[in-house]
Amino acid sequence: MQEAINAALEGMRKMGGGPFGAVVVKNGEIVGRGSNRVTDTNDPTAHAEVVAIRDACAKLGEFQLDGCEIYTSCEPCPMCMGAIYWARPDKVYYACDKTDAADVGFDDAFIYKELELPLHDRKIPFTQISRDESLKIFGEWGEMEDKTEY
Repeated sequence: MQEAINAALEGMRKMGGGPFGAVVVKNGEIVGRGSNRVTDTNDPTAHAEVVAIRDACAKLGEFQLDGCEIYTSCEPCPMCMGAIYWARPDKVYYACDKTDAADVGFDDAFIYKELELPLHDRKIPFTQISRDESLKIFGEWGEMEDKTEY
């Protein structure tokens, strides 16, 4: 956990990112590191956990983190939670919680609330279009025999 906290501090001080850090560990070795890189990369998805997952997957040559654990300096936000579930590590450890983050200006409560609303009631409108065209691609995926399931 100390390495995740160190990544948060270094990223905040050297790159001006938010105070978040994460590491991915496999068999007792760090295989991925990340700090919040949102502002220095102009990438709203460059949260510490996502950066660490990308780093670990690239190093391991895998798109899933079987046998890995993630250590993060703060309880993951909804986006990072989704990325973690897609990466499928064995376990996640976190230091600060979402209340601690909210207390310093990183409040994700509005996202949790939005997720519970019907699509038409959300602050950012979601409108379904071109479903039939896109559904054809899903049909083709369903027929593929050599696809990689994930």
